[in-house]
Amino acid sequence: MFSAQVRAYRLRGGMSQEDLAASTGVSVRSIRNLESGRITNPRPGTVRLLADAFGLQETERDRFYQSALDQSALDAEPVSPARPRPVPAQLPADVAGFVGREDQLRRLTALLDGGEQRVAAIAGTAGVGKSALAVHWAHRTLDRFPDGQLYVNLRGYDVGPPAAPGEVLARFLGALGTADADIPADLDERAARYRTALAGRRMLIVLDNAAVVEHVRPLLPGTGSCMVLVTSRDSLAGLVAVHGAERLDLDLFPDGDAAALLRRLIGTRVDDDPDAAAALADQCAHLPLALRVAAELTVARPTTTLAELVAELADQQRRWDLLNADGDPRAAVAAVFSWSIRHLPAEAARAFRLLGLHPGPDFDAYAAAALAGIGLADARRVLDRLVRAHLVQLTRGGRATMHDLLRAYAVSLAAAEEPLPERLSAATRLADHYLAATVAATERLGYGREGTAPEPAGPVTVVPDFPDPSAALRWLDAARAGLVQVIAHTAGHGMPTHTVRLATALYRYLEGGHYLDGLTIHGHARDAARQLGDPAAEAHALLAIGALKIRLGRPETAPTADMAEALVLYRRTGDRIGEGRALTNLGVAEDHLGRYAAAAERLEQALVLYRATGHRHGEAIALHNLGVAERHLGHYPAAIDRLEQALAVYRQLGYPPGEGMTLHNIGLAEERRGRFATAAEHQQEALTLLRQAGYPRGEAWALYGLGTARTRLGAPEEATALLHRALALFQEFGERDGEARAQNGLGEAALALGLPEEAAARHAAVPALTAVPDQRARAYVGLGHAHRALGDPGLAREAYRKALILHTEIGLPETGAVHAHLAALGD
Repeated sequence: MFSAQVRAYRLRGGMSQEDLAASTGVSVRSIRNLESGRITNPRPGTVRLLADAFGLQETERDRFYQSALDQSALDAEPVSPARPRPVPAQLPADVAGFVGREDQLRRLTALLDGGEQRVAAIAGTAGVGKSALAVHWAHRTLDRFPDGQLYVNLRGYDVGPPAAPGEVLARFLGALGTADADIPADLDERAARYRTALAGRRMLIVLDNAAVVEHVRPLLPGTGSCMVLVTSRDSLAGLVAVHGAERLDLDLFPDGDAAALLRRLIGTRVDDDPDAAAALADQCAHLPLALRVAAELTVARPTTTLAELVAELADQQRRWDLLNADGDPRAAVAAVFSWSIRHLPAEAARAFRLLGLHPGPDFDAYAAAALAGIGLADARRVLDRLVRAHLVQLTRGGRATMHDLLRAYAVSLAAAEEPLPERLSAATRLADHYLAATVAATERLGYGREGTAPEPAGPVTVVPDFPDPSAALRWLDAARAGLVQVIAHTAGHGMPTHTVRLATALYRYLEGGHYLDGLTIHGHARDAARQLGDPAAEAHALLAIGALKIRLGRPETAPTADMAEALVLYRRTGDRIGEGRALTNLGVAEDHLGRYAAAAERLEQALVLYRATGHRHGEAIALHNLGVAERHLGHYPAAIDRLEQALAVYRQLGYPPGEGMTLHNIGLAEERRGRFATAAEHQQEALTLLRQAGYPRGEAWALYGLGTARTRLGAPEEATALLHRALALFQEFGERDGEARAQNGLGEAALALGLPEEAAARHAAVPALTAVPDQRARAYVGLGHAHRALGDPGLAREAYRKALILHTEIGLPETGAVHAHLAALGD
């Protein structure tokens, strides 16, 4: 029982009910009702606060959450989350013209209808239709999974490395609504968090192309409410024996299903010459993938009889070196592929060979043009031809991908028919293309105007047109997963310069909310810079890594150590602009830790360097952050002066993201001065600018600033809506500092609305979210106000005392006000 667990964990920690109430913000009465069982539907926010207070580790936390789920459906509105749980829809498109496999479809549905462990392992040889069966059945039963579907191609048989379970868990957790900052670094901890996120949800998880059981185990849910489909060429005996999976072995298509598929794809010619159709099925080894490729070639040659095509393929198979005496079905597939490729136009056949060299999961026509060294119109025509030949598949958003067998075949053809210099040239053209496209997209977003984005070297193919910032952002979002793999490929295949340049171009975009991908990319850039012996590039990567660690709110990762190392490198090489960047980032880190005087000192040093070198963008950044430090020190006129100087430079440079963020910080400074209407005007202007610039992270900060200003202006209802939107964005990006500020803002708005219990819950959530001392201090002040409103002076006094300690330690200007609150309580 959940109520018994609450009491047991409280007693284990030596806490009274009053102690537990003080550490969570949940009222003593609610704690008593929880332990007595009178509360039968504990809110998710309350459960999370209790788990944090008890210090539960992942396994215990799983059981604790599940106990709450068992006690109730948890259908009460949560206290903390500001948005509904996301419903991911990651399935690929349904398979066109799917036929057969009726027995397997029935068995999958029966598994869904009964049994506690719903795991199916679909096994069979390459090209037999395992993925097609899983995806088709999934689309037939979508209504049975109201909480969504997760899908991943584990790339177990791809030409490149398989997907790492930790990487997959991070992406699944993100799709389930877990912020980057809440995704643990350890694989086991990620798996536990994943199981917790799935608890009670009715979801489908498709794990496609698994090579070994070890890749699957961490991705299995801990709840019977989810269904898991695993496809593999391996029998996955361990999954069956240990995890109770039901194995479905797919055999080659029987005669009837092969004929039905050919009839659906070719038409009446199958019935006109059934013997030739049966021979064609035999030549394709009754493998669905080979049947589809052969059928498309048949359709493309309507004046040739089916018997003539069968004779032609028979001749091709006799000449095919890989045709084994034992009738290996893969040999038939290779023969059919070869037959199909022979009938492609030369340009399309060459493009197919080179597309196998693409390291990412998918690509667009621009990338295809770069690989093949052809124009965009030609690339689109070639891709259309390959799609019609079933050699390439279209995915959502107009991008394309290849079956792993086809990719492997393309790579083998490239190795045999493309000279090594041409393969290297194709890889270089592709890397040049992604660099040019990335620079164009980030320039359109205004990110390149600070002087850190490189210009690509050498001739490149055409890149997408970005008519507005939204188009640039859409391209970056669609290409991001592929860019991570492209950068890993360049780092490991002798292209370190491209690795460094791509990472540099992506710096501001990744800083805008893609923190885990950013750590991976900049980690590759750091290693590539060391390989190149380029200390400036290494220093830039180190600065990026440190900044992202701050965004993730992980003080244990020591972001200042990365920045200090970068500072040493810049000074060693005499790079004064780089030195200014390192000092700026160290100043930001000091400010984040509550060391405001030290932050101001670092930023003043950076400002001197930037002005001495004439680096205007750096000057604006230093002025901007110096204004923030001055505001934290309570020097409001000086803060506004610095910020307005930064604003003027940003406007001269034409850099909207910097302009918008500066307006936001001017608004915060004006709010501290009591000029609430002026603060709201600045925040509204910032919000408009940052939305136009396509900078969602900045939009979150402006929403937060506008929300707090509206609370001060006596409009807490409007403030609550704004702060909820800010909180949702911060949670999406994994920005713990922003999330803590939004929770504090929501607590203040709740108190203004006469909801002190909700205010207490909001403020009590903050210390577990962030180590930023000013927000922790603000939370304890808010908690004190809420407990006073609830008529509990003892808890209010305790909260104010905690706030006073923090205010005194970091020298916040509101220390006197906290003394006054305690004095009012007789302390």
